[in-house]
Amino acid sequence: MYLAMNPQRISVIAANVFRDIFRDRVLYLAGLYALGLLIVILFLGEVSSGTEAKISVDVGLASISLLGLAVAAFEGGGLINKEIQKRTALILIAKPLSRSEFVLGKHLGLSAVLAILVAIMTAILMAILSWQQFNYLPGNILLASGFMILEMSLIGAVSILFGSFASSLMGTVLTFAVYFMGHFTQNLLTLSESLETDGLRRIAKGIYLIFPDLSRLDLKNQAVHTITATPSELYLSLGYGLVYIALLLMISTLIFRYREF
Repeated sequence: MYLAMNPQRISVIAANVFRDIFRDRVLYLAGLYALGLLIVILFLGEVSSGTEAKISVDVGLASISLLGLAVAAFEGGGLINKEIQKRTALILIAKPLSRSEFVLGKHLGLSAVLAILVAIMTAILMAILSWQQFNYLPGNILLASGFMILEMSLIGAVSILFGSFASSLMGTVLTFAVYFMGHFTQNLLTLSESLETDGLRRIAKGIYLIFPDLSRLDLKNQAVHTITATPSELYLSLGYGLVYIALLLMISTLIFRYREF
């Protein structure tokens, strides 16, 4: 299914997605982020003492994650549906363009937008932290942001998956649900060990296996508390994220292949 993919055709689809999303003025979110973060940090200076740096890093990274989630969910959910509603998907597929190239191009374009958005907001965060003369580890923040890009790319793949068979609104809602469940599954797995009922324990473990374990890609705590993860942990998390994205895109392609439009 993916053997005969043409990089040039994929790049054309990705570039079109990239331009279309930026026409929606998503970069305005970076300006909103800078203003909001500045207000929060100035407020923290009045009410907290000695913990401003940690709270600022925590709030800054959490805000980047939520804004990235909003873009991935709202934009990704409609990438395929818009093409179907406008009948442009039928024209594109009629050309020498496979459905796998179509889906992969859409995902790469969305991921590129998310990467740029996260990178800009990370630069804003580090600039404000330096301006306030807070002590922080730039390497930890950059590492957390890098894995956040991977996490947002995974969420983008989730959004495209739902958009391949559901309405744009439903796809967006389901994407938000997967994001929050993905950050809860690790706790659910821990909770399952204390359950006495075998049926409930199996259900809890089944939910853990179905939903992505996004806590593997969440390095905000390491950045806040200046903890450095081991290289083996980082490689495992990186591999987990990439494999999960590949599986989601394969499923999306299969669904899209048999969808009538």
